Amino acid sequence: MLVDLFISMLWSISPFGEAKVGIPYALLNGVNIYVAFIFCFFANVLVFPIMNFFLNVINRYFFKWYYYKKAAIFVARRAKGGAGNNVKKYGFWGLIVFVMLPIPGTGVYAGSIAGYLFGIKRKRAFWANTIGIFISCILVWVTTLVAMKGFSWF
Repeated sequence: MLVDLFISMLWSISPFGEAKVGIPYALLNGVNIYVAFIFCFFANVLVFPIMNFFLNVINRYFFKWYYYKKAAIFVARRAKGGAGNNVKKYGFWGLIVFVMLPIPGTGVYAGSIAGYLFGIKRKRAFWANTIGIFISCILVWVTTLVAMKGFSWF
């Protein structure tokens, strides 16, 4: 069980799945439903400070190199386009909605980049990402539990 919990936390930190993959992985491998939710949620929240450090320190250092700059601009345009005018127009609330959607291309990685690009203050961006992640985790958690148990609960 601990190995499955650790792997689900790695999925939750990963940009390829985040908690959208971590929670179902944990639940399908027999991890306690509450432990899975809590650990995957907090693992996903850890991404924001990592991304913040990356954007403020490492990104500025590597931006000197042409190929990195080209790739960074591509990623920034995708994050800005994905977030659309909602984050620009609604700020904090738009960022929450963008992060909470449990679909590919949204989440804390894109939300961190969008908050950075749209100039949302770090503390507000952190809370917007955390609230969005929490709502997304609840949606994924409930959907996975209902799918596992079938609709026999209702």
